[in-house]
Amino acid sequence: MSRVNRLYSAAAVVAMLSTLVFGCARIADSAQPVQEGKSAREFGEALRQRVTTDAMMEHLSELQAIADRHDGNRAVGTPGYDASVDYVAGVLRDSGFDVQTPEFQIRVFETEEPELTVAGAAIDARALEYSAGTPRVSGPLVAAPADDTPGCVPADYDGLSVKGAVVLVDRGSCPFSEKQAIAAKLGAVAMVVANNVDEEKMGGTLGPDTEVTIPVISVSKADGARLRAAPGPTTVKLAASTKTVNARNVIAETKTGSARDVVMAGAHLDSVAEGPGINDNGSGVAAVLETAVQLGSAPDVRHAVRFGFWGAEELGIIGSRKYLESLDIEGLKDIALYLNFDMIGSPNPGYFTYDGDQSTALERDQGPPRVPEGSPGIERTLVDYLASVDKAAEDTSFDGRSDYDGFTRAGIPAGGLFTGGEEDMTAEEAQLWGGTADAPFDPNYHTDADTLANVDRDALGINGGGVAYAVGVYAQDLGGRNGIPERADRTRHVVSDR
Repeated sequence: MSRVNRLYSAAAVVAMLSTLVFGCARIADSAQPVQEGKSAREFGEALRQRVTTDAMMEHLSELQAIADRHDGNRAVGTPGYDASVDYVAGVLRDSGFDVQTPEFQIRVFETEEPELTVAGAAIDARALEYSAGTPRVSGPLVAAPADDTPGCVPADYDGLSVKGAVVLVDRGSCPFSEKQAIAAKLGAVAMVVANNVDEEKMGGTLGPDTEVTIPVISVSKADGARLRAAPGPTTVKLAASTKTVNARNVIAETKTGSARDVVMAGAHLDSVAEGPGINDNGSGVAAVLETAVQLGSAPDVRHAVRFGFWGAEELGIIGSRKYLESLDIEGLKDIALYLNFDMIGSPNPGYFTYDGDQSTALERDQGPPRVPEGSPGIERTLVDYLASVDKAAEDTSFDGRSDYDGFTRAGIPAGGLFTGGEEDMTAEEAQLWGGTADAPFDPNYHTDADTLANVDRDALGINGGGVAYAVGVYAQDLGGRNGIPERADRTRHVVSDR
């Protein structure tokens, strides 16, 4: 799950190719046609029975082995990610799917903690994403007026000696990129942005396409106020760089079913650089992949099923958004719903469904629902499934931290399952699910301990079954109480995010 997402030798090459070829063939060969002539629920249940925990664990074993061969991770821009793409695409092709691996480019920002000293005192600071780096720059600290548009127009600096100075400007009113461009044009050697709210660290980005020429760092609201009251000689040191990386998604669709009413299921394929990412998100990948294998490439379904395995989710939910940007409005309308599966085998698992009816948001008086029509029905389908396996469901919010975000922003109904990330399980949740209270759902989140050994097999089996069940139900029936707006009505709900 994304950081911006919840809460979720030659011999070696030969060995890898052997694993891909023989491993893929063995798993794919286990598939048999799901019985025809069943109701949607019966079809979903039959597909669920075919998606076994053992098969999903085999996929996870392959992803762990890939990470083990490639510096312990499967992050985008690394050989480990490329091998993960090849593995998933190979399994799908061996199951009869026509597979696409569309490539896209991303800008990857890398930085160390900045060093900021003012009048000889060290100040905690954080680099804004896509900032320029510098070995060291120094100058007087010059504060822009704390008005309604701080640092947003050149006139804010009238009468101030900005050339050769480090500029202090408050957050707010206009993008950081505009503040940076104005200060740099006036000759500032660096910019310090003071937060306008009380929080431990301020996040922020200058944008991947911005031409940034000076280092831009942030400080807390309190530190900003102190610096404004007592400025002094200032030094900034920042090791930072931005590089362009090529990445791929994996897309496969059944050859049967209506292509104007597509059921889409997806999971992000990349890990963070710190570890192999077997729960986050090998677990979702394994469940969606095995569902595709067992459904087959030409099942007897009313609605086509499309599977997406996304790159660069951990870098800001990029792959799924790039995919959606590649579709025109008619292509967006063709997607009847999107099912997202990100972290479904946490070692201290909860059983969450995305809050399609926005009941939790409404309880907190957060305004009207913010997800597309049809999402409440997806939630009910998944809640009913969990109840059928004796698991009570709780809500997890559509907080923008996983790949559903681009779909909901495009007006496409969405839902999914989640077993929890870095947050602690409450005492009430522990009583409900039998877990450990006051401990994280996944203590290994974004670490090198997110390994095969730390995936909860039972949770994976339950939630993986839910993936197959939901895909099977909606592949046969988009109507009824838990249905999705008909395509003719989707024109009112689908909006372009570009």
